[in-house]
Amino acid sequence: MRARDVKTPSSDSSREEVDDFKTPYAVEAPETQVDTSLEPAYVVDHHAERALCRRFDFRLLPVLALMYLFNALDKGNLGNAKTAKFDKDLGFKSNQYNIILSVFYVPYVLFAPPIAMLGKKYGPARVLPILMFCFGSMTMLSVTAHNFGGMMALRWFLGMAESAFFPLVIYYLTTFYRRGELARRLAIFYAASNIANAFSGLLAFGVFHIHNPHFYSWRILFLIEGSLTVLFAVLAFFYLPKNAADARFLNEAEKKLAYHRIQADSSSVVNEKFDLQDALKIFRQPTTYAFLAIEMCLGVPLQSVNLFLPQIIARLKYSTVKTNLYTVAPNITGAIMLLLLAFTSDFTRRRGPFIVLGFTFTFVGFIIYSAIDVENSLHVAYFATFLMCWGTSAPSVLLSTWYNNNIPHEGRRLTMTSVGVPLANVMGLVSSNIFFPSSAPKYIPALATTAAFGATGAVIAGLLSLFMIVDNKRRDKKLGRKLDIKEVPTEMLKDGPDVPEFRWFL
Repeated sequence: MRARDVKTPSSDSSREEVDDFKTPYAVEAPETQVDTSLEPAYVVDHHAERALCRRFDFRLLPVLALMYLFNALDKGNLGNAKTAKFDKDLGFKSNQYNIILSVFYVPYVLFAPPIAMLGKKYGPARVLPILMFCFGSMTMLSVTAHNFGGMMALRWFLGMAESAFFPLVIYYLTTFYRRGELARRLAIFYAASNIANAFSGLLAFGVFHIHNPHFYSWRILFLIEGSLTVLFAVLAFFYLPKNAADARFLNEAEKKLAYHRIQADSSSVVNEKFDLQDALKIFRQPTTYAFLAIEMCLGVPLQSVNLFLPQIIARLKYSTVKTNLYTVAPNITGAIMLLLLAFTSDFTRRRGPFIVLGFTFTFVGFIIYSAIDVENSLHVAYFATFLMCWGTSAPSVLLSTWYNNNIPHEGRRLTMTSVGVPLANVMGLVSSNIFFPSSAPKYIPALATTAAFGATGAVIAGLLSLFMIVDNKRRDKKLGRKLDIKEVPTEMLKDGPDVPEFRWFL
């Protein structure tokens, strides 16, 4: 197909693009019956395009959100199980519970990039359900663990299976949505993590009412969550379409529109061959390390909340059953805050300030909880747990969106995501080793350390935003006029900041 030389949309647009624009370069069409040899170039019907987006929203987002919900359930259910004394039932000694938490993150980091590359080669629509089947199976097999060694082996393979899940989902969504449509959808998808934490608390609340002298209640919890995950993985394998132009729920006209939408927006070049040597060039850019540093600062509070929120709330002196129930509200409001900040970020076309705001919530929440007399200030302490959840959800989504918006090259973007997301998760090694049993139930050192990471993340994100503002002005001054990134064909921006016409998305 002949390319049409006009402007491309900004990656930070907060509204569905309504101007007819064309791709600055052609891409190989996916394997489909759609005729893509139209002359003149394809003209988009924007009413049909908005209807198509709604179809993707209703067909894809609920399924992907449920998949991520099960992913979060299977990764974070140890916190609920510990409130039911599963560590004592398995005869853990000293800090072996912390070791069980830590071992998950080693394969999570090591295997994320290679599995993400395999996902790109064979298609995320097939690899994602396979990964889901694997981590669901590991959760089911946890029922059979009878000692520390067995549980540690299962957690290792669970980390391997979950490692590339989130990076592949981000890549998969870029094959259906334009850049200006992506952030809100990613926020809706990620909110499933908060819902999972809340649902896990509710499920644990119900399961832990079951008293069976021959079968511990935490084993029932693992069995239920693992079984549901495996079942849904099988359904997802046959449900998810390979790409937008290959979706069986679309007619031929919609497939044609879907293909040309993605071709027109260069957020993702359909079927682009992955070149590892070229993709690794992302690590030549200094801003890459700033983004990774923010991921590290995000990872500690994020994993502290995911892994230890039940233990933190246990300080309020509620029963085991009520402790799990009281984790629900903070996680639900965390999902609401995530959506609020993500939609506002799209509307204002800014990422950095809202990431700083999220880190500020984190810092304040953990500082309050560590500084006050919790037993005599229950309401204030419980409100602090809300701040903790508010401050961990939104920055995770907005940070991934931020560096994806600023990396036009697809291969480098996938590489960055497959390193950045696991790096945030591997900081769970810090979280799982600062909540010492000896400091329970107050965990003052752990809470203060987590607050410090939140403050550091806010500072780095703020400084990076300031750098981008200054650098954009410097580039405009050198050019002699103000230039927006949407004015430049994306093909010219593959090398990112090395190109004079490149402009940072703030």
